[in-house]
Amino acid sequence: MVSPDNILLHLPEQEEQYVRQLFAQLAERGFPVQNQTPHITITFSPEMKEHVSVRAAELLPPVIPAQFQRVGIIVFGTKRKQTVAWLLETSEELEAVARELSGINPDGRGKRWIPHLTVGLRLPREIVPDYIRALDELTSPHFKELTAARAALWKPRRQELTVLAGEEDGRTEG
Repeated sequence: MVSPDNILLHLPEQEEQYVRQLFAQLAERGFPVQNQTPHITITFSPEMKEHVSVRAAELLPPVIPAQFQRVGIIVFGTKRKQTVAWLLETSEELEAVARELSGINPDGRGKRWIPHLTVGLRLPREIVPDYIRALDELTSPHFKELTAARAALWKPRRQELTVLAGEEDGRTEG
């Protein structure tokens, strides 16, 4: 299965390392290894249409960097494998941008967006309660805010990252 193209938000290095340390501590407790780069997805598509990425490059620079508050835990999935994520809240301005981008993405979910950061991907349903309990034990109560330092278009098939806003504005990696 090929991962979809994503318009996503990256954390600054220090926050990303904190989340990766949580992944490592959870793995030490016997939970599935989490290899994903911590990020917040705005919208995704099997192949992102150019008009969506062009509009993202117009709309995102004024709202990045952005602050997010952790407001809870959310579980996605209705089948055997489920995803655990931190539910996030952010500014009305960024929410409006994300909803517009999702709305113009033909593969999007309409003008809807649930800001979240995945902390447990494809977990067997039966371990989800224990995973959440361990995550709560390991996460510092002081780690309440996250920063979106950079917005980018990620095309995994080509291993191509195009920065749309924030750190390293305008640089394209291949």
